[in-house]
Amino acid sequence: MLPPRQQPRPGGLQTSLSLVVSPDACGSPNPQERGSTSDQARDSPSESASSRETWPTSDALMAKKLEKEKENGYAEHSVVRNMSNSDKISLRDIARERVDVIADRMRNLPDEYLEKFKYELRVILEGSGGAQHRNEFQFLQRLVNSRGELTDGILCLTHRTQLEILVAIKTGIQAFLHPSVSLSQASLIDIFLYKRCRNIACGSVLPAEECSCEMCSKKNGFCNLCMCVICNKFDFEVNTCRWIGCDLCSHWTHTDCAISNGQIGTGPSVKVGASSAETLFRCHACSRTSELLGWVKDVFQHCAPSWDAEAFVRELDFVRRIFQRSEDARGRKLYWKCEELVEKLKGGVADPMACKVILSFFQDLDDPSKSQDNDEGGRPIAPLEAFGKIADVVQEAIRKMEAVAEEKMRLVKKARLSVEACDQELKDKAREVSMLKMERQKKKQQIDDIESIVRLKQAEAEMFDKKAAEARQEAERLQQITLAKTNKSEEDYTNRYLKQRLCEAEAEKQYLIEKMKLQESSRAFQSSAGGSDPSQIMYSKIQDLINNM
Repeated sequence: MLPPRQQPRPGGLQTSLSLVVSPDACGSPNPQERGSTSDQARDSPSESASSRETWPTSDALMAKKLEKEKENGYAEHSVVRNMSNSDKISLRDIARERVDVIADRMRNLPDEYLEKFKYELRVILEGSGGAQHRNEFQFLQRLVNSRGELTDGILCLTHRTQLEILVAIKTGIQAFLHPSVSLSQASLIDIFLYKRCRNIACGSVLPAEECSCEMCSKKNGFCNLCMCVICNKFDFEVNTCRWIGCDLCSHWTHTDCAISNGQIGTGPSVKVGASSAETLFRCHACSRTSELLGWVKDVFQHCAPSWDAEAFVRELDFVRRIFQRSEDARGRKLYWKCEELVEKLKGGVADPMACKVILSFFQDLDDPSKSQDNDEGGRPIAPLEAFGKIADVVQEAIRKMEAVAEEKMRLVKKARLSVEACDQELKDKAREVSMLKMERQKKKQQIDDIESIVRLKQAEAEMFDKKAAEARQEAERLQQITLAKTNKSEEDYTNRYLKQRLCEAEAEKQYLIEKMKLQESSRAFQSSAGGSDPSQIMYSKIQDLINNM
């Protein structure tokens, strides 16, 4: 078997500076990194418990930042004021819009506003908002994964913060947003394009060690140095039975994933010349088998002296679950021994004593000369001793039945919790459906009100159009009347004026006739007196004038 799982790269980032994303509710209860892109849509973007113990949370960072600002005598606002609406962008804009456009806009933004983006995405990845944050993260991830134009050349144009946000959205890992984690732009681009392992502590170029197997050649970001071949997730557990390594292809698998996926079972021994059955592990990557008892022995011999009581109980629980359904005698003995040691450790047995007991058990298991059957030497067994052995067998059977019953109860409890979670989810969905129906009814009522208002306005418009037409007709009629009266007034005025002028002309004519008569009489008098008179000339002119009139 492979040696106990060590750190993938000794020169990488230490585990105390590592951030891991927990799996979904139906996966392994241990903290693991978010899996492949298909798994990311189902996983909850939350931080694991183990990560929160070693990685400063966003709230703690913000509180520490505010305390530092108060010591300096000022408070820095997370929201930048006096910023125009055209300069404001959101996480959806970063995930959706063109890279060069967003990069140019982000270069004009202050550092406080850029930190606001990181903090907002960290809150979403923590999943403290429940379904709302999960849905928002899934939406952002779909936007990023649907962009096929994000190549090396395009990503080189990104702003530093923009690239970190894109990588964090695609991988679902908060570490890329943390101020103490500083990767080069080339490394971030390689991680985004699945050319480098997204585990910061590993950082291997993919495919790792130039592996050409089917798992590593898919180019989906899988790293055979630090990720599980079943769930494609990583964590930072080392020197443990939590990971099982394949003897042939050196790929690693979570023990929980191997158990749930049926990769552990009893089969013919892989040792040459051995005919007995033993507990085997079938690798999901190469489909070849490796024996597990020797691997567990190696792990305990190398690592057990450094474990504390809690770690010892956890490792024994892993071994107990590995060999729970074992059908070979050695596997069953190891299972019962783990059950016994777990009970003793919970009862207060010292760690070194438990370590010595399990290591001695492995030595006795491999040495047939120390077995109980050989010690008997074929001698007859006394009745009391036989009754004691029968009692031991009965107690072991009872303990086994109790263990099976406990496991069944645990499964029933887990199933009950799952059913309750499903019921709660159904209630939430039913509540959402009822809210959507109410909102739909409200929108429908609003549409009906708007349509009634539109019909009323249309009726008013038609009424006003009708009144306007009547007003136009009345105006035309009045205009015609006015025009007729104007014409008639002008005609009357003209007639009166002509009559007046005619009367004046008649009066003037009469005056001239009288004057002419007077002049004729005077001319007759003068003619009788003899000689011409200038008045005669005047008389002829006046007569011509009268004739012209």
